[in-house]
Amino acid sequence: MRLFRLLKIVSVGIRFGLDQLVLDQPRTERLGRLLRAVFFWRDLSVPRAVRLRLALEALGPIFVKFGQVLSTRRDLLPTDVADELAALQDRVPPFDSELAVREIERGLGRRLDEMFASFEREPVASASIAQVHFAVLRSGPLAGREVAVKVLRPGMHAAIDKDLALLEAGALLVEKLWRDGKRLRPREVVAEFDKYLHDELDLMREAANASQLRRNFAGSRLLRVPEMYWDYCCGNVIVMERMHGIPVSQVERLREAGIDIQRLSASAVEVFFTQALRDGFFHADMHPGNIYVADRGEDFGSWIALDFGIVGTLSDNDKNYLAQNFLAF
Repeated sequence: MRLFRLLKIVSVGIRFGLDQLVLDQPRTERLGRLLRAVFFWRDLSVPRAVRLRLALEALGPIFVKFGQVLSTRRDLLPTDVADELAALQDRVPPFDSELAVREIERGLGRRLDEMFASFEREPVASASIAQVHFAVLRSGPLAGREVAVKVLRPGMHAAIDKDLALLEAGALLVEKLWRDGKRLRPREVVAEFDKYLHDELDLMREAANASQLRRNFAGSRLLRVPEMYWDYCCGNVIVMERMHGIPVSQVERLREAGIDIQRLSASAVEVFFTQALRDGFFHADMHPGNIYVADRGEDFGSWIALDFGIVGTLSDNDKNYLAQNFLAF
């Protein structure tokens, strides 16, 4: 099975001309010219960054997630590649809604109609690890509450372990064949990806992260974090308060809603440094798909954080070191 997966990765790489990204180096230039002649039918006029994004999409959710992680490492990637990979943040196709329903019922041990008065079968968001459906709780003290239901893609653990092994092999090849391979430290990047990816697979860990961040900002108007409803949470499903807002990337919508962009920018700096330097506990996956701005009610203009699978921590020594550097600057 792993051999077939490897062959698919190689075939996709050849189809999109990814071999040229690696082999157009002095030490492998001759091999690169040979492969270009053998696979003459390929259209290599498409920019390299676009071809890389298309290849990752073709390879599936794990490689899409890897591309998302790489897009945040602008210290390692050329600007054109980082910009194009950032587009992967909202390009993951959803999995079948009936399968999502079965996973929710299996995880929570109850029928869907016992838990929810309504449930939107069409997902509102789909990521590489999970997807989200809106619903309304049916009974108990939370009856009538609007919620977001996040459910893990089925079969992710096995798929991730297989693909990570192939990523590690690919990282070794990049290090050996590419002129800048060692400088980019591809094996260390894959190892870091491995750690965070396995953390994200446990949705109970994500719910705990969200609850901690929510406690840290209790009473603050700067940042809103959804409440987790623990009676409806397990390893592959979490149910949380539904948040209403505008994605931070949609700047024109923010302006039309009357959001003060300059004030919002200033509060963003305060939000992050409060997390890092006051609490030593911060949201570490703050790409535009995970950040909204509240556009209604008493929270109008506040930041909204979503997706808490990846967080970071700083010790008192870390915070002191950073503070001394800031003062020095």
